[in-house]
Amino acid sequence: MRRKRGTCLLRRTGQNGSVYQQHSKSSWSATAPTYGRVWIDVPGGRRRRTIALGLCRTKTIAKQKLREFITANKINEPVTYHRITSPTFAAQAEAWLNAMRTRRRRPVKAATLANWEHYLEKRLVPMLGNTPIADVSNAALRSLVDKMAEEGLSAKTICSYAAVVKMVVASAINEEGEQLYPRTWNDEFIGLPIVRKDEQQRATVTADEVNKVVLESSPRERVLFALLAGTGLRIGEALALKREDFSEDFLTLRVTRSLWHSEEQAPKTPNAVRIVDVHPTLAELVRKHAVNNSTGYLFATASGRPLSQRNVLRSLHSFVSVGLHAFRRYRAEVLRRAGCPSDLEKQWLGHAPGTVTDLYSLGLRNDVARRKEWCERIGIGIAFLGELGENIFVPVFAATPVTATM
Repeated sequence: MRRKRGTCLLRRTGQNGSVYQQHSKSSWSATAPTYGRVWIDVPGGRRRRTIALGLCRTKTIAKQKLREFITANKINEPVTYHRITSPTFAAQAEAWLNAMRTRRRRPVKAATLANWEHYLEKRLVPMLGNTPIADVSNAALRSLVDKMAEEGLSAKTICSYAAVVKMVVASAINEEGEQLYPRTWNDEFIGLPIVRKDEQQRATVTADEVNKVVLESSPRERVLFALLAGTGLRIGEALALKREDFSEDFLTLRVTRSLWHSEEQAPKTPNAVRIVDVHPTLAELVRKHAVNNSTGYLFATASGRPLSQRNVLRSLHSFVSVGLHAFRRYRAEVLRRAGCPSDLEKQWLGHAPGTVTDLYSLGLRNDVARRKEWCERIGIGIAFLGELGENIFVPVFAATPVTATM
């Protein structure tokens, strides 16, 4: 098959150049000065340039000199053309964000897009906005990393900013889908810090703090905080819950959606679409809340709109200064202390299988009796007000609720 003929810089009008002499004679003169004309690429278009070639004995020699000049200066090289006509970092970043919003393969979550927009507005565009994308290389990124390190940003934050820069540069492609400005990033030269996961801050809560939050919160938020601590749901998943997501006895719930700024979206990952088993005591608390709730969302305002994550976080901060994700970490700790099987732990928390063996044992997710047994054995590890006002505590490994002396 004949290959489709694509664009070529040499085929543009006048790109090979022409030679001439400034004398009135029609014949070529070996003693007259010779000049060459060639089109060169400049930002915004092309400009004609005249080059002095000196004395040339014949017109053929003059053309050869002009070709040597064109080759030496890489006038017709694609790399030169793309370097000169490259957009600024700000323009390419805007095009990249627009492409990410509509990407069909591996769609990007709204929260991730919001983070990228913040990175660009906060530092990247002010520092690199007017720089041609062709000049954003290791040296430019090194300068950016040095400035962020001087400001005292954490290693994880610096790496996140650098990752956005790399993605923006890689997003400049030609009509064949090939990168226009391929880079071999040298993290050692750039000075990119190494992120040590054991040194990252992961705020969590203790059992006493969880009990305090649940016992002293308002009735509606008490159920929400108890559900977060007793199931390990993400806050967006919990706020998106509706009555139909629960079984008739409220002992199981199915996570199928999440909320971001009160707008429904798919859960964080494919593994986040899951079935979560609920302890009977916690299920009864949620059931009573659902009976008194006539709106679509389980946790909603009087107008029927879902609770704002910001308002829930503000309420939590009146008791303890941690994020809502701390409840999820607390639940993971409860499961580990109880010796919960790893496959159930990953299923309930919505994490991906870690090994091939985990993939082999995915069928155990359909063993309802096993799931219920472990759910009741582990408990929820929190206290809340029972129907008669007594303090009910479900500790780890408790098969049934027991009355606690407070």
